[in-house]
Amino acid sequence: MKQLTTILTNLSIIKTIGDAEGVLVGELIFDSRKAKKGDVFVAIKGTQTDGHSYIEQVTEIGVSVIVCEVLPEIQKENIVYVLVEDASIALGVMASNYYDNPTKNLQLVGITGTNGKTTTTSLLYELFTKLGYASVLVSTIQIVVDGDIIPTQNTTPDIVTLNRIFRQAVDKGCEYAFMEVSSHGIVQNRIAGLYFRVAAFTNITHDHLDYHITFQNYIQAKKKFFDELPASTKALVNLDDRNGRVMLQNTVASKHFFTLKGDAEFKGKILESRFDGMLLNFNQQEFWTNLIGQFNAYNLLLVYGIAHLLGQEDTEVLTILSVLGSVEGRFQTFHTQGDRVIIVDYAHTPDALENVLDTIGGIRTKNEQLITVVGCGGDRDKTKRPEMADIAARKSDLAIFTSDNPRTENPEAILADMEAGVEPQFYDKTLKITDRKEAIKTALKMSQKHDIILIAGKGHETYQEINGVRNHFSDVEVAKELSHQLNK
Repeated sequence: MKQLTTILTNLSIIKTIGDAEGVLVGELIFDSRKAKKGDVFVAIKGTQTDGHSYIEQVTEIGVSVIVCEVLPEIQKENIVYVLVEDASIALGVMASNYYDNPTKNLQLVGITGTNGKTTTTSLLYELFTKLGYASVLVSTIQIVVDGDIIPTQNTTPDIVTLNRIFRQAVDKGCEYAFMEVSSHGIVQNRIAGLYFRVAAFTNITHDHLDYHITFQNYIQAKKKFFDELPASTKALVNLDDRNGRVMLQNTVASKHFFTLKGDAEFKGKILESRFDGMLLNFNQQEFWTNLIGQFNAYNLLLVYGIAHLLGQEDTEVLTILSVLGSVEGRFQTFHTQGDRVIIVDYAHTPDALENVLDTIGGIRTKNEQLITVVGCGGDRDKTKRPEMADIAARKSDLAIFTSDNPRTENPEAILADMEAGVEPQFYDKTLKITDRKEAIKTALKMSQKHDIILIAGKGHETYQEINGVRNHFSDVEVAKELSHQLNK
């Protein structure tokens, strides 16, 4: 049980009905289905439902406190009503208080941007673990608390879950936490009340317009993260992205930059690039990495910059970075028995796909074919479909369009949207195969020795969502299985 007055500390309250003094409460709930007697129910106006519609239901269950933006017409005497301007922000403040403000006892780093969040946070977790620190990772792939893995479905979990995880982490002795911060999570205030020591921006390109509607709204969503930082936070952004400076226009946090093309506090350069790694120079120190591609050079430079801002020694950081491997499903490369190179990558935006294909194009000899297997998700931003198909067709010797996660959409309709982006001169080097496994199989059959096959869009995912059902499907597993069959 928790003291209600403690949970309400630093909360901006318009009005309180009932006496909060001495009230002990159970859990902090915003999902009416989980409400129990004695709980605090926070009525959130969500994208699908409005929590205010369930106030009467949870009062019948016996909750002790209602936090809301609109008071019900009838208030019961045995319930405390707390009126606030924004219940989602209130939930964040209350969740932090409920778990004794765990992020004030962690060095919390938040990474936002279209591409690179998962790789950067995962590399930071691996780096600080090897540096000897107990740490936390919150990513799209997994949540890890000092080695203990907790599955997750959202890029940014709800704020109550986050604070519970961070409380567990502090109790286990963790010192650092690295988390992805999605645009959805920012707009929905799912990071409200958290205290970030470092906030970083990777880049911003075409994505999530099904939710944000316009690219400008998407930019403003990312910018909101930096606008709300305190002066004690260090903000590190990509100087080579034209929106990097935009992110920092209204922040009071200290401003830091990284670049591969200009001059900044953290300056990097690619000296050599091959399929087995890169030779890099960061702030006049050279090192070799097993990671591949310019996008990974940016990811590593950001990791290096964050580690420096957190007080780590540069040479030790670079020594460890040189031995770290690629993140699952991010330019994950393996060779078949027939000496074909297969690359599995999560690239699911036009910019990410172009970056991967440009990276391959910069390394390949041109004596081999480059075959790209790619699809686009259903029930998501449709405008990027023709863009991605155009990029795949222009930059590959053969592009095979297939299903990604169709969700509730007709896969054929998604492929038609993609095909509309292909210019006539590239028609002859594109195929349409709806079944993803069959598409990968065709790519392998049409390939020859030393050819390169890129399987893009799903990366680390181990499922394919069709008509609301998630069926097991892994690009890596399928590619390895089919290549083994091919070489029998």
